[in-house]
Amino acid sequence: MIKVLFDHQIFDRQTYGGISRYFANIIKGGNSAGEIEMIKGFLYTNNYYLQQNSINFSELLLSTFLKKSKHIYKKNNNYCNRLLSRGNFEVFHPTYFDTYFLDQLKKPLVITIHDMTYEEMPEYFPNNDPLPEQKRLLANRADKIIAISETTKTDIIKHLQVDANKIHVIPHGIDNKAPKYEEVENLPENYLLFVGSRSGYKNFFMFARAFKILTEKHKDIVLLLAGGGPLETGDSEFLIRNGIFDKTRQISATDSQLNMLYKNALCFVFPSLYEGFGIPILEAFKNNCPVILSNCSCFPEIAGDAALYFNPDSIESLAHQIETLITNKSLKSKLITAGKKKLETYTLDKCIKQTIELYKSLVD
Repeated sequence: MIKVLFDHQIFDRQTYGGISRYFANIIKGGNSAGEIEMIKGFLYTNNYYLQQNSINFSELLLSTFLKKSKHIYKKNNNYCNRLLSRGNFEVFHPTYFDTYFLDQLKKPLVITIHDMTYEEMPEYFPNNDPLPEQKRLLANRADKIIAISETTKTDIIKHLQVDANKIHVIPHGIDNKAPKYEEVENLPENYLLFVGSRSGYKNFFMFARAFKILTEKHKDIVLLLAGGGPLETGDSEFLIRNGIFDKTRQISATDSQLNMLYKNALCFVFPSLYEGFGIPILEAFKNNCPVILSNCSCFPEIAGDAALYFNPDSIESLAHQIETLITNKSLKSKLITAGKKKLETYTLDKCIKQTIELYKSLVD
């Protein structure tokens, strides 16, 4: 049986989050397949997805003492280094881009690159951020690189100049289980849904300006923000200046509540200037929610004809597409049907199977 070692990095960083969910699914799926043993290279984590997936991590859940400790990363790092030095595995798949292991790693290395946001959008990040250089070092050392979209593969080649033959596109997938729904208190009747971070390249303020245009005609419409943390001062001041603060609501939703938000939304809008994939697109498709996307980055590749698109530099373009969608029931129905069809392309089982085959190719 092939043994694949995963390290601690992303599980130290994220209690929730897309990258940790991806790796938790790979670990669970690999173990369930029966031909791969996934080795946990860490002692402690409170990651939600590892617990949710019923992986044998009960011994890893943090005690009250450990949750307060500032040394968890160090403890996990030391433990993973011991596993690396013993070498009782065939493939190493780190979960983020710290290069701590490079000097001692003697086994095949697989990395997953989810996006090239830092490289494509440097104006939104600090100049001294070590991530781009760490990513470059690992990409050059890696035996195989998983890119989660053709767009990401193209951007990896563009910025990191690595051999295209070692980059394998394995898109994200979503499970085919029926969604679970949890009620959300005081849910507005008519709302546009925005999901996740509102930071610079996510283009939230542009969406908010388009929303303001729509409120002139649709007085009862609400801008609903799921996740991304409470409104920061800058967010609130912007919304107040534009007269839409009272029409905006932020919710920290559970997964089941998020499903409910998608299900009841007029539409889901993803105005980001750059993404490596865009899991919320699949979440919207699964919950019969029509989708409007910026016409850049990976979005046309992922959603195809199952979404409406707008020019991310044009507020009027977005406002027009939202107006078109929310007033055209036939179009809405068509997009929902196309979204359901698209989900057949992006299954979690397919993602896991292709990843396992990649591991096996390094050992055969």
